[in-house]
Amino acid sequence: MLHLSSAQNNQLKRLKALQEKAKKRRLENVFVIEGLKEIEHAIDGGYQLETVFVKEEEEEPVVDLSNKISFDTDIISVSATLFERYCYRKTSKAIAVAQCKKHHLDTFKTKLENPFILVAEAPEKPGNIGALLRTADAMGVDCFMIVDAKTDLYNPNVIRSSVGCLFSVPIVTASLEEAFQFLAQNKIHLYSAALTATAQPYTQYDYTGPCAIAVGTESDGLSEAWLKQKSNKIIIPMLGQNDSLNVSVAAGIILAEVQRQRN
Repeated sequence: MLHLSSAQNNQLKRLKALQEKAKKRRLENVFVIEGLKEIEHAIDGGYQLETVFVKEEEEEPVVDLSNKISFDTDIISVSATLFERYCYRKTSKAIAVAQCKKHHLDTFKTKLENPFILVAEAPEKPGNIGALLRTADAMGVDCFMIVDAKTDLYNPNVIRSSVGCLFSVPIVTASLEEAFQFLAQNKIHLYSAALTATAQPYTQYDYTGPCAIAVGTESDGLSEAWLKQKSNKIIIPMLGQNDSLNVSVAAGIILAEVQRQRN
C-alpha cells in the first residue's frame, strides 16, 4: 500500500480539486465519496472506484471491504493529520474517487408494470437534492427524475446529505420536454405539487397506478412552463400560519400517501 505524507503530492492535489471544482469532475468524469458507509453503498450500487485514500492506522475497515473493491482500485494510506485536511467529517476513515454514471433519460428502461417516480424540477441546493434522495429511498420510488438540473449531481454536499442514497436510487436527468414525452409514452400519470386555484388536496387522488409526483423549488415552486403542461395539480393542506414546507418534507408527505395506497 502506497503511503502519502505530503500535501504536494499530485494525487492529493487532484483530490482537492475534485472536491472543490464541478468543472474538474465533469472533465474527468469522476467524483469524490467521503465515508466508509457511503463508499460501501457506492460499491453496492455498481460504481467503479478508481482510488481509495485511507487514514493512516485505519486500514482495517477498508481491508474489510476488499472483497468488494475491484482489484484495479488503488488503495493509498495518508498520514492522519494530512488526511483530515480533506475531510468534512473528522471521523471519516476513507475517501474514494469513483467514476460517474450516465443519467440520461434513455438509460432508464422501465420494465415495471406499475412505476412510481419522483420528479424534481430545477433543484438548486445540493442539500435539498440529497434530502430528496433520502426520501425517495425511504419511500421506495423506482426512479428519481431531475428536470432541467441546476446543480452538479456529484457535488460532495449532495453525496453527504443523501447519506449514500445517491447510489441506491435510480436517477435520470431530462429537459422539461423530454420528461413530459417520457411520461406520456409510458402512460404514467403526473401529479404536480402546486399552489394553484385548481389544485386539490393530495389525498383525493388514486396513486395505485403508474404515477409520478413532481415538486419544484422551495422559493418558486414548479415553473410556469411546467404548470402549463397537462398534469393533476395537488396541494398539501396547511393548518398553521406558515404557507410553505421544505421540499423534501413536502415530497415525503405525498410519497408516503402514494406508498400507503399502493401497499
